[in-house]
Amino acid sequence: MTQTSFSTPFLGRVDELARLSGVLERARGGEARAVLVAGDAGVGKTRVLDEVAGRAAAAGMTVLSGHCVDLGDVGLSYLPFTEVLGVLAGDERCAGVLAAHPVVGRLLGGGRDAERESGGRLRLFEGMAGLLADLADIAPLLLVLEDLHWADQSSRDLLRFLLSRGILQRTAGGARTHRLAVLASYRADDLHRRHPLRPLLAELVRLPAVERLELRPLSDAEVTRLVRALEERPLPDSTVRRIVERAEGNAFYAEELVAATDTGAGGMPSGLADVLLIRFEQLSDTAQQVLRTAAVAGRRVGYDLLRDAVRLPEDELESALREAVGRQLLVPGDGDTYAFRHALAREAVYADLLPGERARLHGAFARLLAGRGHPAETAAERAHHYRESHDLAEALAASLEAADHAHRVGAPAEELRHLETALDLWSAVEPAARPSGEGVDRVTLTLRASAAAAHAGEAHRAVSLTRSALAGVGDTDSELAARVRYTLAGNLIGVDSLTAAFAYSSEALAMIPAEPPSRTWVWAAATHVLAARQVGENETALRVARRALRVAEELRVTDARADLLISLAVLEGGGRRTPEGREQLRAAREVARSAGNAPVEMRALFNLAVGCFESGDLDACLPWLTEGLDRARRAGLLSSPYPLEMRYLRLLVLYTLGRWDECVRAAAADAEVLPGAGGYWSGPALYVALARGDVSAADRARALLEGHFDWMGTLVAGIALTDAAALRGDAEAAVERMRATVAALTDDAGTHPDATVRLAALALSAVADRAAELRRAGDEAGVRHWADTAAELVELARATAVHGEDGTPQGPEGRAWLARAEAEWARAGSGPDAEAWAKAVGAFADGDEYERARCRLRYAEALLAAGRREEAAAEAGAARETAVRLGATPLLERTDALIRRGRLADTADAAHRASPLTAREQDVLRLLARGRSNRQIGEELFITGKTASVHVSNILAKLSAASRTEAVAIAYREGLISPEPSVS
Repeated sequence: MTQTSFSTPFLGRVDELARLSGVLERARGGEARAVLVAGDAGVGKTRVLDEVAGRAAAAGMTVLSGHCVDLGDVGLSYLPFTEVLGVLAGDERCAGVLAAHPVVGRLLGGGRDAERESGGRLRLFEGMAGLLADLADIAPLLLVLEDLHWADQSSRDLLRFLLSRGILQRTAGGARTHRLAVLASYRADDLHRRHPLRPLLAELVRLPAVERLELRPLSDAEVTRLVRALEERPLPDSTVRRIVERAEGNAFYAEELVAATDTGAGGMPSGLADVLLIRFEQLSDTAQQVLRTAAVAGRRVGYDLLRDAVRLPEDELESALREAVGRQLLVPGDGDTYAFRHALAREAVYADLLPGERARLHGAFARLLAGRGHPAETAAERAHHYRESHDLAEALAASLEAADHAHRVGAPAEELRHLETALDLWSAVEPAARPSGEGVDRVTLTLRASAAAAHAGEAHRAVSLTRSALAGVGDTDSELAARVRYTLAGNLIGVDSLTAAFAYSSEALAMIPAEPPSRTWVWAAATHVLAARQVGENETALRVARRALRVAEELRVTDARADLLISLAVLEGGGRRTPEGREQLRAAREVARSAGNAPVEMRALFNLAVGCFESGDLDACLPWLTEGLDRARRAGLLSSPYPLEMRYLRLLVLYTLGRWDECVRAAAADAEVLPGAGGYWSGPALYVALARGDVSAADRARALLEGHFDWMGTLVAGIALTDAAALRGDAEAAVERMRATVAALTDDAGTHPDATVRLAALALSAVADRAAELRRAGDEAGVRHWADTAAELVELARATAVHGEDGTPQGPEGRAWLARAEAEWARAGSGPDAEAWAKAVGAFADGDEYERARCRLRYAEALLAAGRREEAAAEAGAARETAVRLGATPLLERTDALIRRGRLADTADAAHRASPLTAREQDVLRLLARGRSNRQIGEELFITGKTASVHVSNILAKLSAASRTEAVAIAYREGLISPEPSVS
């Protein structure tokens, strides 16, 4: 069989290939099977069959193929089978088998003559069955028949015989002995109601040895991979998404659309349009008229609306619809509607309309919809039809109506689209014909569009729109000018342009007098508080917030009062980490809820969650995030800034708690909802992939750095790429990536991000590895160089941990990363420090399980170097247990290597059998042996003194000791701990 040459890799179809491979395997074992492969034109039937044929040939099967072709009403008899016989006739190895069935061989001279000369069709059919059986006796045989929808009647009859009475039939003993498989494909979308293949398919699928496989459209992810593979040059994400949307899972359509990108044309590729119009042109004139009218309506149209637009008698309309449905161009839907089977078919029919015809039909639909009472639900449709019929004044009014409806139902992306359409139409419509009323002017509409863009997650578009409003606002209306400026300030915060945000919020506050009090001044002040905090002007923020809160209460501006309460909860005292701060945030949430302001309510919920996270109470964090995301979902604001932050934080909490599978599943679900917000949903999932040894994780992280600067994408990529470099032992790359990320995320005031501590610790890991390697090689100069680098990094980590982004010391997470950074610094400078690693292990005790396991491995190395084998075995065993549970393969491999190298396996087993204490209790016991008090134990293990006291009580009970001194003595006697090495 000559296989088709494909230039792109085979993508997807895992389940289908597995099923067809199973059929081949059963055939090779002597169980003849047939599969009827169905699918729409272009969906990939030939590609799948070619892949299966290649696998069959590689497994030693003989592969034969025949193709049916579209020859109209006059077809060539037995065409696919004569193609097969032609291949056999040209192969000397098959000459003997072919000669044994002369009646079949004469088919090559003409089907009808062969039938007559051989004494009838039965002998011909039996001869073909015998030929295939004999070939299958020589070697397992795969027969592929493509495009059965074009098969002639004789070929259909022969196939019926082969599958029902010939090659698939059981022998007298009841067993199938033919090592043969038949794969036959056909286009499902070509089978209209009276198609002659339909009865045959219905008959064949009832046979026990015949099954049907329908090739569904490819998934969006698979089409995306196909598009990327088809084009060597990188395509913009927006172009790829548009191609994926239009292709609707059809590989051929995707290839044609990709090819059309070279021409720069955004419409329907001419070659694809020609293919799609073939079936349309086979319809009657009336059916074509109905489809042209339906194409103007859109992908789906109601029967009543179509009837009124096409103006045909109902019997003619119904006949035309029946014809279009039979030809599988239209499909009936719920509510007496009809839809084009594929969106591109509708595009092709629409593009084939004459310009005047198109405008006329659009005008007809607009008037019909307008005559139905102007329901808000049809405003978007009316705007579209009015615009395409060149009635711009009506299009502008309908666009504004559609924007209002989208706002009411919580659809910010659609609201933005309709407002931008209205802004495009504004200058084209005479002033007298424009809608009038309060807030219906170009600047106000532009401001409203910027708010919709921000709520839709398009932060840069929001900034662009607000700058446009700023360019159009004059100085005569100071209140509107102030609104534009504080809106621009808020949007600039969203894209991390913090100095500019502070400048505009300052201008806004200066333009509105504080007396008499006004709502505009309150919101200008609330925005200025946010901007001032972002640039480190905390005193200014506090002063303005307290004053603005009094004014908000006086004016009863409830939502602004809630916003200011949130800011004060973050700024005052210990902030959101403290119980008092979180209690104030709860109060702010209730105020925002009573005011019905969803964005402010979500800000309160986000800060409540962050407060729990920063204080180390991860379990308490998740309910706040669940509530916040539910509120965002109900408000239609899932793509706005705070819900995005909440999605990331939820994934980060799941990752930190070691619930990795749940984290990955949630990230995949978020990716479906938010394909353009990669940093927010991919971050923790990338950390999981990296920890599990996924080599593609680094490439996916680099992709986050493409396009506009994105703070979260830069952070996630920085963490993942720094850790990836450390894991592969590339200290230079780890330090370079860490420094580049910190520089990119440092604000205009020079404040480093809180994540600097984590980034420094990750880079220090690679630095310490390199220093240790050079120390073993005796390269003291190299060791000094990397020790100096380590000193620089640890100082940066210390400074950031002490001050933090808001000037206050970081919480448990930051302190834990600092403890790891300190231990890595010590390892780089002088070698493993068991005490430093004990602190790091303790610091991660109530937080990140994976990082604690990584620290345990380093701790085990340090203990082994100090001769404390039992403790080293216990720590290595605990690290291994976590690595196994999380599926962290690289960590597991390094841990097993240490256990083998240090011969800790037997020691670990003995220690496990001997010790009744948990790993945490062993940590406490070692500090007891050093004479530490409960308070000192708590400080060194980063737990409270009360928790340390509980651990001490448990130790005394388990060892049956009356005192701390006796517990230590028992531990030494029973080998639960080893004496500390003496220092000379």
